[in-house]
Amino acid sequence: MRILGITIPAEKKLDIGLTVLFGVGRKTAEKVLAAQKIKVGSRPADLTMDQENAIRRVIEEMKIEGNLKREISGNIKRLKDIKSYRGSRHTKKLPIRGQRTKTNSRTLRGNVRATMASGRRKESKT
Repeated sequence: MRILGITIPAEKKLDIGLTVLFGVGRKTAEKVLAAQKIKVGSRPADLTMDQENAIRRVIEEMKIEGNLKREISGNIKRLKDIKSYRGSRHTKKLPIRGQRTKTNSRTLRGNVRATMASGRRKESKT
């Protein structure tokens, strides 16, 4: 089963398999299946062609994949353009939502492990 050019894994249950699409989580996948009256635990191979098309139709109406990524990056660009605090945090690649940065935030800052030695440089013997 393919939706928007992305293959849904056949070996996984549908509610898990639909999460490979960016912007579709477990809850959204369950809502889509409930709206089409399809069992949550069923697999893509068990679906009829009509059920596949119904799922495809519902998901294509949603904002997912490229459109969602474009919208998110546009929102971040807007925050940077208006020079908001959150935008400046994005620019500096620091946590945006108030987390501490002294010990954590390795993910955003990169795995920077700069430690300080004694502060003095050893004198060279010449």
